[in-house]
Order: sequence, then C-alpha cells, then structure tokens
Amino acid sequence: MDSPTGTAERSVRLTVNGEQRTISVEPWRGLADALRRKLGLTGTTVGCDQGECGSCTVLVDDAPVRSCLMLAAQADGAVVETVESLAPDGELGELQTSFSEHGALQCGFCTPGFLMLGTGLLRAEPAADRARIRECVTANLCRCTGYGSIVDAVAALADSPEEAS
Repeated sequence: MDSPTGTAERSVRLTVNGEQRTISVEPWRGLADALRRKLGLTGTTVGCDQGECGSCTVLVDDAPVRSCLMLAAQADGAVVETVESLAPDGELGELQTSFSEHGALQCGFCTPGFLMLGTGLLRAEPAADRARIRECVTANLCRCTGYGSIVDAVAALADSPEEAS
C-alpha cells in the first residue's frame, strides 16, 4: 500500500508490551511516531525529535532506545516495551510509585523516558549504586526537578548494599 507521499509501506511485526502486533509503516516512520499514531500508545512522549532529551525512551529487546531515532521498520521482530507496560492493570508499578513517593516528577513530560531508562537499568544491574544510577539518568533531560529525586526513586528499588543501610 502506498502512503500519501507515494512510498510503499512495509509490514512490521513486533511484540509491544507483551502483545504480538503487526503494523504497516512507511520506511521513514520513526518508532515513537508508530507507537503513538499506529498503536495509540501515547505514553511515549516526543520532546526534541532529535535524540537529545530522552523523553521518548522505550525498551527494545530490554535495552533503552530513543524511539525518535529508531525507524519503526528496524523494530521488526523486536520486543518493545513502553511506559504503558509498567502499569498493565492500571495500577502504578513499583518504579512509578517510587517516583511519586520521592517527588521525582513535576510537569511529567520527561517522566516516561526516565521510567523506562530506570527500568532498563534495574533489570540489567539490579544492584546499581547511586553513582551508576546518576550516570545512567543523566542521559535524559529534566528541566523541572533536577536529578536528585530521580536518582533517589531508582535507588530505592536497587539491591545495592549502599541502599540497604
């Protein structure tokens, strides 16, 4: 099927938040745009559309990815997790609750990206210490809270001996 620009769409099969999905996308369509427009998953926010801010971070095969920079076609066969996956039954997940308890959000625009970045870090490094968490979260931009409360929220869930004291 041709898009309005005359470019043939491609069928992309992926698993999104545990569900097998097939979408038709133009070769130039970004993953963030496909998630939002084709699948209605609007929790993924797009801030800069240039990969600078990280608000569009999702997990692709368990790795944090800036979905505004990845083409949807590149996700063919991949497992994609968006912020919606953290509260599948409408109840806040552990990291979301920790963000709330630690005041790690204000306007909320960057929050989905930080939640997915934190989720990816805690899966890969469950015992991450505060220094590692700080290093990781500085990959994304927050213009409201700074990073202290975000680090606190992620650290509260880490298995780090530093956090056990």
